[in-house]
Formats: sequence, C-alpha cells, structure tokens
Amino acid sequence: MQTITAVNNWLDQYPLGGEFLKGLVILFLAYLSFVFTKRVVIAVLRKLAQKTKSKIDDHLIESKTLTRLSFLMPVLIIDLFSFLLPYSGVFINRLVNILLIWIVVWSLAAFFMAVNRYYETFPISKERPIKGYIQVINIILYTIALIFILGLITSQSPWVLLSGIGAMTAVLLLIFKDTILSFVAGIQITGYDLLHVGDWIEMPDYGADGDVIDIALHTVKVQNWDKTITIIPTHKLTENSFKNWRGMQQIGGRRIKRSLFIDQNSIKLCDDKMIEKFKKIHLLSSYITEKTEELKRYNAEQHIDDSVPVNGRRMTNLGTFRTYAQAYLEHHPQIRNDLTLMVRQLPPGPAGIPLEIYAFTGDTVWQHYENIQADIFDHLLSIVSEFELNIFQNPSGRDFRLMVQSRNRKK
Repeated sequence: MQTITAVNNWLDQYPLGGEFLKGLVILFLAYLSFVFTKRVVIAVLRKLAQKTKSKIDDHLIESKTLTRLSFLMPVLIIDLFSFLLPYSGVFINRLVNILLIWIVVWSLAAFFMAVNRYYETFPISKERPIKGYIQVINIILYTIALIFILGLITSQSPWVLLSGIGAMTAVLLLIFKDTILSFVAGIQITGYDLLHVGDWIEMPDYGADGDVIDIALHTVKVQNWDKTITIIPTHKLTENSFKNWRGMQQIGGRRIKRSLFIDQNSIKLCDDKMIEKFKKIHLLSSYITEKTEELKRYNAEQHIDDSVPVNGRRMTNLGTFRTYAQAYLEHHPQIRNDLTLMVRQLPPGPAGIPLEIYAFTGDTVWQHYENIQADIFDHLLSIVSEFELNIFQNPSGRDFRLMVQSRNRKK
C-alpha cells in the first residue's frame, strides 16, 4: 500500500499526464489479472473438472460460465484503484457498476444453460424439458439488469423506472406477445404431455415430418427424414393440429395398411380340382378340410342340389386367397399377433376389388418396417396366380401393341 501511495504521489507531479499514466497502469493491472484468471485459474479448474466423476462441472466449463466470470477480476481491479483517479472517479465507479451488473447476469445466464444441459442428460428431460423455462428466466434477468443499468445511467432509482414500465403494460404485451404465447404453450405442452424430444411428428402446414430435436421457448426444431431442419413456433403446436407417432414407438408396432387390387373378372367358384390343389398348401390344408365338411353339411341339411354351381354355399378363389393371406400374416415372425391383424375386402371400384392388409410389424425402425412390408407384398403378389386370380392393372402401351400383333397374326 505504501508503494502505491508513493507511486501516486510521484505521478501527482504531472497533473494532466499523471492521471493518464495512472489510468494506463490500472488498465495494465486489470489486463494482467484477466490473463492470470483465464489462463491459470480457469485452466486449473478445467483440468480438475475432467478428473471428477460429476458431469455438472464439465457443463459449467462447456457453457463458458467460468470464462464469463473471469471478466469480474479486471473490473474489480479497476474499482479497487479508482480512488487514484479523482477527476474521473465518479464516471469510472458508474461504469464499473454497469459492467458488474452485466457480467453477473451474463454469467448467470450461462450457468442456467449449463444446468439445462446437465438436466438433458437424464431420460426425464425428453418428457419434461426445461429449456423454455430457462430462457424465460434469462429474459427476466436481462430485463432487470437493463433496468438497473438505465437507472445508473440516468441517476434515477430503478423502482421509478419499474413504475414507468408498469404504465407501458399494453406496449410490453404487444412487444412480448410471441414470448408470452410461447411460454403458455410450453406449459400446455409439458402439462398435457403433448411432445417430447425424440418424438416423430408430422405437421404438414409447416412441412415438418421427422424427429423433434429441440424444444425451446420460441421454437421447436424438427429434423425431417431428408435431414433438413424445420423450425415451428412453439405456440403454433397448440393452435394447429399435428400427428405424433410416439404411441407407435411406445407400443413397439408400426401399422401396415395397404391393398392388393384384384381383377373382378378373375373371381370364380372353386371346383374340385382347385380344392384338391389348395389342400396341398400347408397354411390352408386344415382350413380346406374343415370348410369343405362345413359346406357339405350345410348343403345337405338344406337339401340343396349341388349339381348346379349357383345353388348352396361354395368356396371362392378370392375367399380362399384372403384366408391364406390371413394365415400367412399370423405365422409371419415380424407381425404382431397381439395387435389388430386382418385381411379385409373393401368395396369394389374402377380399379377392382381392394383386398386390404391391416397389421402391425414388430419393428418400428423405418428401414426395417419397409423391408418387412415389401417382403409380405412380394410374396402375396407372386402367389396370387396360384389361386387363379389376377391383379388389376390399367392397360399400357405394351398391352395395346400385343393386342394389335395378335389381330395381325389372326388375319
């Protein structure tokens, strides 16, 4: 302290240049303290954080909380030696207080983000994200800091400024309309469990079809299947409808809902030759035997003359194929039998009779699901001719060319 006083008295011999030199010395000391804090203290703390088992200190380092706090040291050094500058001391004290407020709030914002990153390492963070609330806290902190800084600049009490802001409530509501809407939407999303990080959602109005990768105060980020990123305003998720595929992922089954279109002209009653052929099909042998006996018994009880095919009840190639498809799905290792499983006939139309496969796969991974679905339809399409059925298909240029060639040969 005596050394500082002696240096101060010596510099006082130069009224104008002395204060300038004092300022340079103070700035140099502040710079040295900043370098020491950043390169020595924080470096040591970073190495210690790497050795500890806890992860919170790692997130504090990554969020640069300690780096931001290191700016406090040069500001405190300037404040400590500001008494050496009598002419500009008031200005420096005010500037120091402004910097202290801003650095503290700036560091707190980084600290809260570090807390959020640490929280995101727990599974519950996907169901109950807190990033939006952290952002609200940061907005409040920055707003309070700005009010106190304005109070220091204008030499007015912060409470006077707060009362003035209260009179501007309508203007503030207009300015922060989206923030308020998003905050309320975030509470609804969390309260009603509408959305988690990792959910697959579809929102056609915004071109979103993919996984949710981030839920923040103002926006929700969706990574689409083509790897593009769609940004959706948070409050739009409660205003508009969207599809969440989480239920599929939770139950572990993904739905197949696709039809085979059967040519109506190929549908016929089964004759004895067809029935004998169907008996040799492993998945149909017991069904054919039981169904044949049931129909014979029914026709006999009703005294039906079965010499005419129209009389009585008979099997059809379409009904038999539908039964085969049902049995095939029931025995498929990748199809869930504990969920809805059926092969149903839909109303006929211009494209034939739709025979719809409605089932759930046991694997929800997109690529695996598509492979399972393709394998099933590959098989059914390839064996449909064994039941003397045809798949409906609009005539192509090749069909017309073959027809012309056939007519020419006949001529």
